[in-house]
Amino acid sequence: MIIERTKGEVIIKVPSFVNTEGIQRIIDLLAYREATAKSNAKEKDIDNLVKEIKKGWWAKNKKRFVK
Repeated sequence: MIIERTKGEVIIKVPSFVNTEGIQRIIDLLAYREATAKSNAKEKDIDNLVKEIKKGWWAKNKKRFVK
């Protein structure tokens, strides 16, 4: 693994044999941290908001999956 820091970003390079699911989980966490970095909301508040959004999505799309 190689980690480089430039003026505006951090670049992380990993070998191609590394499990992509694991990499995606790390990217999701980093995206979450980036999105909430300047927020005054607590992580618990954001997690609750995500749950509410997912409930709404499921209510709208349930018919597509359950017959």
